[in-house]
Amino acid sequence: MPSKLDQLKTMTTVVADTGDLEAVRKFHPTDCTTNPSLILKAAQSPAGAEIIKEGIVWGRSHNAVASQICDRLAVSFGTELTKIVPGRVSTEVDADLSFDKDALIEKAHAFIADYESRGIGRDRILIKLASTWEGIQAAKVLQAEGIDCNLTLLFSLAQAAACADSNVFLVSPFVGRIMDFYAKLEGKTYTGETDPGVKSVRQIYAYFKAHGIKTVVMGASFRNLDEIEALAGCDRLTIAPQWLEKLSEDQGTLTRKLDPNASFVDAPARMTLDEKTFRLLMNDDAMATDKLAEGIRLFTKDLHTLRGMVSKQLESDADPMPEARMAASGSGA
Repeated sequence: MPSKLDQLKTMTTVVADTGDLEAVRKFHPTDCTTNPSLILKAAQSPAGAEIIKEGIVWGRSHNAVASQICDRLAVSFGTELTKIVPGRVSTEVDADLSFDKDALIEKAHAFIADYESRGIGRDRILIKLASTWEGIQAAKVLQAEGIDCNLTLLFSLAQAAACADSNVFLVSPFVGRIMDFYAKLEGKTYTGETDPGVKSVRQIYAYFKAHGIKTVVMGASFRNLDEIEALAGCDRLTIAPQWLEKLSEDQGTLTRKLDPNASFVDAPARMTLDEKTFRLLMNDDAMATDKLAEGIRLFTKDLHTLRGMVSKQLESDADPMPEARMAASGSGA
């Protein structure tokens, strides 16, 4: 009997949610996603440390500031990942730009230009943006330019519908963080079938399939194996190494839960959202509003931590990133 990971790969595109190059080599995912939090963690590994060192050397030789070096590090990690995975690598735009459409577009252009200067085409990259109104509108512009986007920190159907209106390539609804919110609010534990995060992704999946929306649904942010197994058959799932490991060790039967050929008769009606309606729907959804704001804060915190560590290294002759193993706040999922 093949492992559950191997079974999952027959029905879902498996994506590694990590910047750890060795973990990606071990589990053979199709795609990979990164963010500043994951880069902080990846800096602990020998391969990650070498990428950090190169970035510091480059920064010194170019009189670059910390933010410029961190941009280079994001692309450098992504470049190494494109050498391992056959598919796409998601590179995240700075979370502290999440409410600035023009700045998001400018940074995305800079990332793509850096990748292309290294011989990596935009067909290998997804630009990762937070699912704010501004992020979704930035993605609309980028998509029209042929730059595919991954809209992250997505917690509601309203966000997903707005992404569909903008022809976004891929959305990443967060399962575990939705469950965290309701577990704290209701004091409950959940099975895979009752998990509110799983239900949210299933609703988005049904909405997209029922209305012929081509945007890819990629479940993200998992707290346990039940959540992953309950979404078997989703277009893509981005999974942290610890869960990839457990799936690879489990020889049980994995049952498909989502099927693009299902009828979806209970799918929500098609929505077309302007800014006013989007903001009202988000305001009415306490969970989505809370978790989106929290996610932006956490990713911004880790980005600023990374920049601070880079700044120290620019003034030091010591090996880069000795603090990295203690710095990551765990906001990657």
